[in-house]
Amino acid sequence: MTKFRIAILILVATVVVSALGCGIPSGLLLPVETPAPTPIPTPTSAPPLAPAIPEEPANALEAQIQAVYELARPAVVHISAISIAYDFFFRPVPQEGTGSGFLYDPEGHIITNYHVVENARELSVTLADGRVFPAAVVGEDPTNDLAVIRIETDDLPQPISLGDSDVLRVGQFVVAIGNPFGQVGTLTVGVISALGRIIESPDERFIGEAIQTDAAINPGNSGGPLLDLRGQLIGVNSQIISPSGASSGIGFAVPVNTVRRVAPQLIAHGRYPHPWLGVDYLPLTLEWTNALRRAGIDLATDEGLLVLQVASGSPADQAGIRGGDQVIRLGNYRVPVGGDVILAINGQPVTTSKEFVAYLETQTEVGDTVEVTLLRAGEEMTVQATLTERSS
Repeated sequence: MTKFRIAILILVATVVVSALGCGIPSGLLLPVETPAPTPIPTPTSAPPLAPAIPEEPANALEAQIQAVYELARPAVVHISAISIAYDFFFRPVPQEGTGSGFLYDPEGHIITNYHVVENARELSVTLADGRVFPAAVVGEDPTNDLAVIRIETDDLPQPISLGDSDVLRVGQFVVAIGNPFGQVGTLTVGVISALGRIIESPDERFIGEAIQTDAAINPGNSGGPLLDLRGQLIGVNSQIISPSGASSGIGFAVPVNTVRRVAPQLIAHGRYPHPWLGVDYLPLTLEWTNALRRAGIDLATDEGLLVLQVASGSPADQAGIRGGDQVIRLGNYRVPVGGDVILAINGQPVTTSKEFVAYLETQTEVGDTVEVTLLRAGEEMTVQATLTERSS
């Protein structure tokens, strides 16, 4: 009963206090739990910007590559060539090809590959600054895959200076600039992978002392410069080995010393005079040597170039070099035998067509007298031959 009275008194007191507008003493209120208010998300500000990194090369090599590009890029050009092909019905169809080239001198002469301008009916050159000029072929040399074309204008960039391919070393950094797949002004970097390579030329002969590089070279790079880190020309990008037709890290460049030898002749005469000995020969491979011996021919050597015939009046003819004096049949071939075997030229052994052609092209000129080492009837001998120009 007492508890009931206390409750009635509290209720009456609450009503009275409410009517009077007074607060209720905290001791008379029972605690009530209420949920905590949900915090209202506030927008977050962006993180502070990192301090700007100075635009400086990361290292000396990067700085050098950038300097080479800035130096040489203005002299690298894009070449468009229009040629005529024929469809199935022998109707003429214009075809456009593109390649690269570079300024050789202040007179507007441009070096490129022969295969870039081969059979071109119309040529145009786009400079690095976007100007476009018609161009004309000045000279061509299929054997070295080089050509010179020319544009006429007075305001030209500085030509690329020529280096020396005789002082190159495997592992040396190189820079290629060109227009692969039409992507103008593309730079790639690599090293010299090998020196002294022999590659096939457009006229199915051979280019000696080619530079092999892993700098990416693709269709459209042909004719562009391969440069050392001083910005000097060391080669003209020419070929790749690739199952897919794109760069696989094996590219080749015509060495700059070939450019030194060929370009002045192309500018002055429109062609390059190639030295000629005047012999047809058969390289004595293991297969041919065994076949000849089975046919009863005693060669007295396992390597060299068996002289099949000598052109009348040629340097070889005048030097007394002898061709075959009898003909035997080996399978489907009729082979003249009994002639001399060429072992060396100026003391340099020559055992393959590549070695023979490459030596004459890179180490001799028309008018040079060379010493030819021969094997005749089992005896070694030497003769002197003065090289003349190979006819076209």
